[in-house]
Amino acid sequence: MAKTVEKIREFRAEAKFQRTSPQKAKLVLDLIKGLRVEQALNTVHFSTKKMAPVIEKVLRSAIQNANYVSQEQGLDVDVDNLYVRTAIANEGPRMKRIRPAPMGRAFRYQRRMAHIIVTVAEKTSEASQSASKADTTAAPVAKKAAKKTAVKSAAKNPAAKKAASKKAAK
Repeated sequence: MAKTVEKIREFRAEAKFQRTSPQKAKLVLDLIKGLRVEQALNTVHFSTKKMAPVIEKVLRSAIQNANYVSQEQGLDVDVDNLYVRTAIANEGPRMKRIRPAPMGRAFRYQRRMAHIIVTVAEKTSEASQSASKADTTAAPVAKKAAKKTAVKSAAKNPAAKKAASKKAAK
């Protein structure tokens, strides 16, 4: 039986060499992971973090990439069904700097940079079907766990039988 697996199209946008630490960018990116695009844009727009406008720009770029690629390749991508599939901030190069310190010394510090990557994908009914398949695969796992407990209780029964036979022998 041959299954036709339709590949989920992903559209991404990157902003490289952003002058912030990846940790600070991840605070905003974690807010929008898994959200629908419209809701993610609202969340980022009203965020008070310094990186929010940059991430909003990257998110809008990913949406436009989806729109452009769908027109170029003749795909039927509904922008309203897009959601944020992944949103990550990787470490970029570090700039080594020197700060003057007391008594003529110099302390080194590093200015961190981040590469921000946002990926959007179209939510389809197949994604919900795969989620329901995951639920059906969870049922056999529960049955296996029940079997293991039954085996453990069966293992305890022969010991109880031996103790009963010892009492009968006395």
